[in-house]
Amino acid sequence: MSSTIVNLIKDQLGSNLIHQFANQTGESESGISKAISALIPTVLGGLANNSTNSTVLNSISNPESFGFLTNLMGNSSNNSMITNLLTSIFGDKVGGLVSTIANFAGISNNSSNSLLNMVTGATLGSLGKYATENNLGASGITSLLNDQKGVVSSLLPAGLSLASLGFGNWFGGNKDAERVTQTTSSSHSETTYNTPRNTQNNNNGMNWLKWLIPLALLLLIGGYLLKKCSTEEEVVVTQQTNDTIIGDDIVEEEITTIQTPNRVYEEVDLKGTKLKAYQGGLESQIINYLNSGNYETADDAALKDTWYTFDNVNFKMGSSDQLEDGSTAQLENLVAILKAFPEAKIKIGGYTDKVGDAAKNKALSQARADFIKNWLNKAGVGSQVVSAEGYGSEFAKIPAEATDAERAVDRKMAIRFTK
Repeated sequence: MSSTIVNLIKDQLGSNLIHQFANQTGESESGISKAISALIPTVLGGLANNSTNSTVLNSISNPESFGFLTNLMGNSSNNSMITNLLTSIFGDKVGGLVSTIANFAGISNNSSNSLLNMVTGATLGSLGKYATENNLGASGITSLLNDQKGVVSSLLPAGLSLASLGFGNWFGGNKDAERVTQTTSSSHSETTYNTPRNTQNNNNGMNWLKWLIPLALLLLIGGYLLKKCSTEEEVVVTQQTNDTIIGDDIVEEEITTIQTPNRVYEEVDLKGTKLKAYQGGLESQIINYLNSGNYETADDAALKDTWYTFDNVNFKMGSSDQLEDGSTAQLENLVAILKAFPEAKIKIGGYTDKVGDAAKNKALSQARADFIKNWLNKAGVGSQVVSAEGYGSEFAKIPAEATDAERAVDRKMAIRFTK
């Protein structure tokens, strides 16, 4: 059961999220990954150490906790549930914890603080989802948390211990325990042991080998990963066919999506004006289409089959009226494009993944589509935005049980041309 919970949390904090966070903060992906690997057992340990705390139990059983899984990139630091929970389990040690993780991972305190809130949201949402699906009451949640106590220390990465984080007395732990980490090159996974100083074996003169071999393996793996990252393809543009409801009809709709392991900015020409946008992204696609002259001769029946997905417009977690930092830049680009092509008219579409209540998902997607429509109206192109519709999770393709990174393709805002 312990591994199940840990895997549920890790699934929410995959490479896609790490990449997005790195782009947003300017931190290295390796530093972010390192911080997350330390924060997961820290947060989980804090909850386990307070398994009977009413604030902890109420937060996990609160249906609102599910919302944290829908957009972990949202600014959860302003969420009162997470703020109260961190204060309840860590007290006045939150600042020290943030600083320790920042130094350990080589990132800023601000980024460390944001990641703490993000990991807490992922942990809270995963525990809440598990508790709901397994019909766990307060006593069941307490038992679930107690089950995690045996794995917390073993999950901490090399260089960290409960004692170094200031929590050496958790679970009756030994503050003098040192950590020894062995990494296998075949699976890239870590097996961690706690070794008290006073139990070291001094009888073997070759005892130093148990430190040298793992270190050598770590260096080899690190070099492999760096090489892999440096040669990864920068941009991949794919076409995807989805069933989507348009008006009262269900049609086969071509949705243009952008999959960008390493997004690269380019300057897109708009009638002599240069727009800064992702290479191969929404801006270049719709400008190319409008420049082709096909819009003037197309009727609405033909136009409704092709949608273009925003690749840099994201809402804060659980919000329908607050955008992530950087999102307005792409909306401003869209405004410029519409003003350059005043005859063009568009429709806004909102989509969610399958996690959560379908009715609530549809309402959220509608509210987000309306927000973008209103934003564009205030920017002076309202007459060119014909309508906005939220489709929710009705036509999401990825199962709710999939990882957060896998479900990300279903969470999107899109536009299509119309008449």
